[in-house]
Amino acid sequence: MDITEHKITIRDLTKGYQDDGEGGVTGYGGRLDIRPPYQREFVYKPDQRDAVIRTVRAGLPLNVMYWADVGAGRFEIIDGQQRTISICRYVMGDFSFEKFHFHNLQSDQQAAILDYPLTVYICAGSDSARLDWFRTINIAGATLTEQELRNAVYHGPWVSDAKRYFSRPNGPAEGIGGDYLNGSANRQHYLETAIKWINGDDVEGYMATHQHDKTAVALWNHFQAVIAWVKATFPEYRREMKGLPWGPMYKAHGIEDHDPDALETEIRQLLMDDDVTKKRGIWRYVLDRDERHLNIRGFSEAMRREAYERQNGICPVCGNSFTIGEMEVDHITPWSQGGKTNLENCQMISRACNRRKSDK
Repeated sequence: MDITEHKITIRDLTKGYQDDGEGGVTGYGGRLDIRPPYQREFVYKPDQRDAVIRTVRAGLPLNVMYWADVGAGRFEIIDGQQRTISICRYVMGDFSFEKFHFHNLQSDQQAAILDYPLTVYICAGSDSARLDWFRTINIAGATLTEQELRNAVYHGPWVSDAKRYFSRPNGPAEGIGGDYLNGSANRQHYLETAIKWINGDDVEGYMATHQHDKTAVALWNHFQAVIAWVKATFPEYRREMKGLPWGPMYKAHGIEDHDPDALETEIRQLLMDDDVTKKRGIWRYVLDRDERHLNIRGFSEAMRREAYERQNGICPVCGNSFTIGEMEVDHITPWSQGGKTNLENCQMISRACNRRKSDK
């Protein structure tokens, strides 16, 4: 790979700056693709953005930027997108710095900013070489999410269309499902979740299969179906529902006939049950009845010892004597039948009897 150093000014960088609102951002007289497929969305917070402008206003050097030469006099940013967009948006008047917009500055102050020199390393090489270099130099910056890297590897019409649904703050996915999703749209967490909902953990396999599809409508339709099922099955929203594995739950139970009112009654009871220590597991439990989702509160060591002494070490199931180490704690009335985790409902039984009881 050939790498050469170039000096440009902010005046050069911001010439012809455009953001079409659909992910396309260009500058440098239309010759620089500021947001190529492997780049993240703009994620700088106001204080980070202001730090860039403060550095420029003070005349201090910014870190070098890296561009790729893609031929025909055109370039794309490998590293420096966040700084570039911060600078361009400031010069275009999108935000103020220390109470002044760029157009409010004196002409000499504006000129000092526009003439500020930037150091750019331009590399020429294959697509894979540019991507490898991008991954290497970004280690020192804001860490890319796994999905941001996948978007780079499998970029094409499918990724572009998928981002239209899942990667925009306040976009379609966030609008209908933001309450049920962890992470954020612009860091690609929603897109990653949607793919996992339709294809399990094999995100790369799904993206490779659909990389050259013209649209991501199938993924979007499936996402909508999952969210619609969740809202219909569990119409009463609670904060514990955020980030649950709704995709696998829909796949396993989506065609079953559920009574939302009956489920809601049970969910309320479980939320008030002190023995249920993992409230987020309630929604999975009411579908598959696996008590492991709930992490039912266990008996304390003191309860175990008191039950053992009360029984004189005799197993109430088989009638034989055992040491406490040979016995296991058990609910007399199972929790699933309303039994509580308290001393009155505690007994010690032999391991063998407990195994036989569990197998029934």
